[in-house]
Amino acid sequence: MAETERKLGGIATRVLLENDRVKIWEMDLAPGEESDIHEHTMDYILVVLEGDKIAGVPQEDSAGLYNQYVEVDVNPGDYFWIEKGGIETARNIGKKRYREIAIELKD
Repeated sequence: MAETERKLGGIATRVLLENDRVKIWEMDLAPGEESDIHEHTMDYILVVLEGDKIAGVPQEDSAGLYNQYVEVDVNPGDYFWIEKGGIETARNIGKKRYREIAIELKD
């Protein structure tokens, strides 16, 4: 799908802080809810605040390591280093509300 045919949203629900070095987001998804289609243009650290299971649904042109559908069991306090390149949707496939903090690194 060409980029002109789809609208990309932010990588999470809302921006908490942005400066010249980082952009910090909060993701908040109810069970069954999914994020906007978004592109990761920066490496980032993801920290799980609450939830039990999340899925990453990549677009056909997603690059990087995360270009296949993935389901992950998560627990509060889990953290992940994720490289840029993914174009995806996050989907809460769990029974609990899913919340995370994503810290994009601008350097």
